Amino acid sequence: MMDFMGELRVLFSYPKNIILLAIRLVLAYGFTQPAILKMNNIQETVKWFTDLSIPFPMMIAYLVTGLESVGIILLIIGLFTRFISIFLSMVMLGAIFFVHLPNGFSVANNGVEIPLYYFIFFLLLITYGAGKFSLDCLFFEKGDDDE
Repeated sequence: MMDFMGELRVLFSYPKNIILLAIRLVLAYGFTQPAILKMNNIQETVKWFTDLSIPFPMMIAYLVTGLESVGIILLIIGLFTRFISIFLSMVMLGAIFFVHLPNGFSVANNGVEIPLYYFIFFLLLITYGAGKFSLDCLFFEKGDDDE
């Protein structure tokens, strides 16, 4: 009976790990275009951040651009997932409060809807990690935890 329960636990862990992989890939895809735009037009990004009254706009523009760019790669390969998710969730909070909040909730009005969903996805990654299909699992997990 104990063997059956162990096998059942392993079986039920696969959908969770596939979902965590899907979340990582969707978030990486979602950050790709904005990161490329910021990278290719960093001076415009600094100007935009200045117009939004973001403190230290040049430093924050470079920081956000770097975090998003590195974050895309780390999310795809699943390395340091919890760590980068903490920082990217902070970026999402900044996007919510400085950019989207005045527009309400709806994505049709450029509201907080999409950044809020991203923030929730990052909370899932912070809580559960990258899952079994990641370099985090390969390098840092013991291998005896099937959850």
